[in-house]
Amino acid sequence: MLPVAYCQRVEMFIATGVLNNTRQLALKAVRWQTSTSPFSISRSWLSTVPQIGDRNILLMGPPGAGKTSVGRVVAHRLGVPVIDVDDHILEVTWKMPVSDKLAEVGGERFLEEEGRALCKLSTSGSVISLTGSNPLHSGAMQHLKRTGLVVYLDVATDDIIQRLSRMKVNRIVGQEAGVPIRQILHYRKQFYEKWLDTRVLCGTGDTVEEIAEKVLQAVERYQNSKSETFVSTRRENGSSSDSKYFSDVVLEGLAPDGGLYVPQNGFPKLDAREWLRLAEMSYPERALAMLEKCIHPMDIPGTDLRRMVFRAYGVNFANVAIAPVKHLVHNQFVQELFHGPTASFKDLALQLMPQLFAYCLPQMCNYLILVATSGDTGSAVLSGFSNLHDLDRQRVGVLVFFPEEGVSEIQKLQLTAYKEGNARAVGVLSDFDFCQRAIKTMFGDSGLTGHLAVEYGTVLSTANSINWGRLLPQVVYHASAYLDLFKDGVIKFGEPIDVCIPTGNFGNAMAALYAKQMGIPIRKIICASNQNRIVSDFITTGVCDLRNQPLIASLSPAIDILKSSNLERFLYHTSGGDGCLVRDLFTRLEKDHYFKVSESLLQKIQEYVVAGWCSEEECLAAILNVHTKTGYTMDTHTAVAKAVADRLQDPWCPVVICSTAHHGKFAPAVLKALRCPNTHYNPSDPLDQLRELASVASTPRMHQNMLQCLKENSRGKHTVCQADFSVLVEEVESMIQDSFLKVL
Repeated sequence: MLPVAYCQRVEMFIATGVLNNTRQLALKAVRWQTSTSPFSISRSWLSTVPQIGDRNILLMGPPGAGKTSVGRVVAHRLGVPVIDVDDHILEVTWKMPVSDKLAEVGGERFLEEEGRALCKLSTSGSVISLTGSNPLHSGAMQHLKRTGLVVYLDVATDDIIQRLSRMKVNRIVGQEAGVPIRQILHYRKQFYEKWLDTRVLCGTGDTVEEIAEKVLQAVERYQNSKSETFVSTRRENGSSSDSKYFSDVVLEGLAPDGGLYVPQNGFPKLDAREWLRLAEMSYPERALAMLEKCIHPMDIPGTDLRRMVFRAYGVNFANVAIAPVKHLVHNQFVQELFHGPTASFKDLALQLMPQLFAYCLPQMCNYLILVATSGDTGSAVLSGFSNLHDLDRQRVGVLVFFPEEGVSEIQKLQLTAYKEGNARAVGVLSDFDFCQRAIKTMFGDSGLTGHLAVEYGTVLSTANSINWGRLLPQVVYHASAYLDLFKDGVIKFGEPIDVCIPTGNFGNAMAALYAKQMGIPIRKIICASNQNRIVSDFITTGVCDLRNQPLIASLSPAIDILKSSNLERFLYHTSGGDGCLVRDLFTRLEKDHYFKVSESLLQKIQEYVVAGWCSEEECLAAILNVHTKTGYTMDTHTAVAKAVADRLQDPWCPVVICSTAHHGKFAPAVLKALRCPNTHYNPSDPLDQLRELASVASTPRMHQNMLQCLKENSRGKHTVCQADFSVLVEEVESMIQDSFLKVL
């Protein structure tokens, strides 16, 4: 809990204008909380080889993980003592071999006596190799954890079993007669993940020296959170004074200068052996392993991150694979990203992002999440934030603005189903670009944000893909698609694939690029546009021209976007981190609705991305063609990607088409495409549309969560407002008044 005096001082600074950017209120609070953690002093440890001072490094893992051998190498590299719990503590204490003690007292008493012996250990500045069973004794681990950093050597179960077999070990502590070792190892994993401070993902074939090097890197990383900061895409070149931590950027959303946050030192890269480990894992396990590499444990400890990830990707998804990859035709595959609660790929990020956001929240203020949606984002945000725990829901509200006439009927029903509590949606008589521009203007209006902070104790943030916490989880499913193709024998590891993405705000494409940075062999990212083809034209010509370009309503409304926010991140990346260039380009776009990049930069862009667009007729034809040949039914956005992939795909390179929504969300268009026999029957009720569609399109099956939502939420009144910035501001203030206790 923050000191009262601290809260009063920050409030005074806001009221007097010292903190013109009121979001600094939240950031100061988070930094205060982090600085009081037991390991805050570790940020000063960094050197080429980490210096551990009076702290211990505790190597934890199952028997056969190599803790003893790795411990010796790590201790030698650090020039510190090494303590092997079996040899130096237990056998000395008991005056007999550990195996004899186990045979004498049995597993249950052994664990207790082992734990008591560990509780007496008093040492510092050492590398300690724990036994495989130490983590099962809570008291011992609490004692040891206070002395240093717990490093979990995460070795594949098959590798462990092979090693134990070579060591002629056929029984371990806690294993009863007839119980296989694999079952015991699976049971123990929960304890290893409970006590870890940092994980070392060990690949099959890693040598002792290689694992020891990973341990040293993990310790160095843990000590040096400043190595994983974020900067704005519009920062002054070479400046690092405005760098922020992960917890900062998740809360802040948009940078104060109007730019988007990106990792200052890029993405971590996994080696081939690590990817091969992930290939054998479930989707939640893959997500956890990747996100642990991208989120510093000083921001979110691994144990807490695991809890959030497994809650995000669980029974709320209709398919246990979460994001399965299926063969479509020829060398084309489709990744189904629509099995979440709202039948959209947005769920892959927005079942996790609200938990990340709530975890980073300071105790001192409320937050209102503002979201502009072209259809799918809004309902996914509302679903994700409405599922927060009660305490978090009391401090976090969500307000979604959507184009009243720019979403499908089913999308609108999903959006307007949320009428009470901390989440609601408001229709706007304009397009997505107006909604997004209005929200960005609110963030940049220090008078407005200051008023909301002082009057209501409320800070604004966003859950659009401009927020790093929203974009990061999307990286996982692109990597997962590649791993699934490898696991299914479609490709050998290292062989390239293409990824084709229906593109609106460019966040999905940017996530694929980041997956490539992490080591996934993505050859080309194919961006597919509908008739609103600003992104496609820009990638082809280097010209971004919004002049006299009205937004055209289409059959694929989620990509009816002219101004793609995440192009900023892409241009920052392709320009080598030239923040001044990015700032100048997007300032010009705001002012003149036009910019053009240099020929050299365009060539760099086209090294990563190719693009095309398709007409409404081509979109419908793609749906019919695939259904006729395979029986598979695509939604309109997936069809846009399919039509463009057919033109741009290298026939020798597999392509994964991102299926971003279930076809039922766009039932009228899909029924039209399939030219159903009952063409005279055109039901207006969304439920009747879905029933009609289900009778002719059986694969993939109808989305039950979406059906249930529509059954429970028949059309009711919802707020619709004019396309006027001041009117949207009134809606924001009204939402805050309804959601939070007013500060007197």
